[in-house]
Amino acid sequence: MLLTDAFIEYLRYERNYSAGTVAYYKADIQDLQDFIEEKVGDLTPSEVDAELIREWVISLMDKGLLASTINRKLSSLRSYYKFLLRKGEVDSDPLRRVVAPKKKKVLPVFLKESDMDRVLDDTDFGEGFKGCRDRLVIEMFYVTGMRLAELIGLDDGDVDFSLSQIKVTGKRNKQRLIPFGEELKVMMSEYVNRRNEVAPVRSNAFFIRENGECLSRSFVTNLVKRTLSKVVAIKKRSPHVLRHTFATTMLNHDAKLVAIKELLGHESLATTEVYTHTTFEELKKVYNQAHPRA
Repeated sequence: MLLTDAFIEYLRYERNYSAGTVAYYKADIQDLQDFIEEKVGDLTPSEVDAELIREWVISLMDKGLLASTINRKLSSLRSYYKFLLRKGEVDSDPLRRVVAPKKKKVLPVFLKESDMDRVLDDTDFGEGFKGCRDRLVIEMFYVTGMRLAELIGLDDGDVDFSLSQIKVTGKRNKQRLIPFGEELKVMMSEYVNRRNEVAPVRSNAFFIRENGECLSRSFVTNLVKRTLSKVVAIKKRSPHVLRHTFATTMLNHDAKLVAIKELLGHESLATTEVYTHTTFEELKKVYNQAHPRA
């Protein structure tokens, strides 16, 4: 078995990474291997030095890749070489002498509460099953803060109406519980009733199309983009914007950062803290507009 294949097997079966995450690791390693083969020929991992990896990083920057993307690729390579070190396939890690490019801090894009009120209260989603489902999808993102993959991965058994909680499976197959209120409960119950009438034979997925099949990523992404376009003019109109909006709204209403972290399924509090910067930026805008000496 090739070293790369052994590493991929390790990620898939020992670390229990998702198929999407494993694909990123594999593509990142292949990217470096392609660069090396084109530049100097076929080399084993032990023959790759820091200088060669630096040249690869520079080539990625020349292609216009963002620092965050390059850092993700370097992170994949670091994990790969740590694996090889443990297996005794290499004597040293060349990544230790490679400095990652600095990332430009980009604040999350989110909608104001007034804009979300317009999205949910003034948008015509249509009648019947489709209108009920589409509105619930938008509401679910905003009220729970779940990720796109988590929403389309929901099964009927994940929604507990008696306890008013949803079990979601997040990154690295980690599960968490998200509570919901009476308003969302009523909306979900209405959707389930309409869904069961339209598609008595269907998959176990909670959200489905009229033919009973589960929703795809592109379907939900286009639905969110189309809906937000009717109200706001921001360039980024993705499901993740609604996740950011959920977190910012919670913070603006005095929710504790630790609680928001648990609801979002973040591993580190540092990831959640970016929303404090977001709300501070909003405060600065209000200050600059309102204070005569700002």
